[in-house]
Amino acid sequence: MGILYIIATPIGNLEDITLRAIRVLKEADLILCEDTRVTKKLLAKYDIHTRTESYHAHTKITKAEKFLSLLAEGKNIALVSDAGTPAISDPGVLLVKMARERFGDDAKIIPIPGASALAAAISAAGIPAAQFLFLGFLPHKKGRETIFRRILDSSDTVIFYESPHRIMKTLRALSQTLSVERRICVARELTKIYESFISGTAGEVEKHFLTHTDQIKGECVVIIEGK
Repeated sequence: MGILYIIATPIGNLEDITLRAIRVLKEADLILCEDTRVTKKLLAKYDIHTRTESYHAHTKITKAEKFLSLLAEGKNIALVSDAGTPAISDPGVLLVKMARERFGDDAKIIPIPGASALAAAISAAGIPAAQFLFLGFLPHKKGRETIFRRILDSSDTVIFYESPHRIMKTLRALSQTLSVERRICVARELTKIYESFISGTAGEVEKHFLTHTDQIKGECVVIIEGK
């Protein structure tokens, strides 16, 4: 039985990768990438020449089955996402699930931890998160109101990802509904040159971005203090 390695890759700064991850990427028989073009930039930096194939949210089941067959043949496969840890708000979870179901206790699935936007944001936001509710990416339309009710009712810190195209809409909704006692933090461009952490009430954070529209770029991690 081959090994399926779940390898965390940098979320921005290409130096944020472990020595173990580099070694395994070099030794693997195949690297599965969310976008091969993105991953190849990382591979080029570390002189890694392992064969790559795409695996993403639209990959057909038949192609995923092929990868499981390779594992059954004893091939070692490394799974990476474009950035961060695979299978967390990421289509890689489906392949891991299929491998667990197919091989049961014989499955050899090894995580190689590293960069995570979730962990990075929590560590520097200054909002207690001993217990937290992680919502991944918020839905665009359907289910959005239900999600916001969960946020309003949560006594635990709430964390989710948001795109630059929807961050202002989200901040507007939060400023209209959250009490001023609940602080929020928007972490953006993590590990990159223009990394920033904007904290305050929802209204204060919304006002910041309204007056600094040049900062509405890059994916964001939003952290909301529990009530």
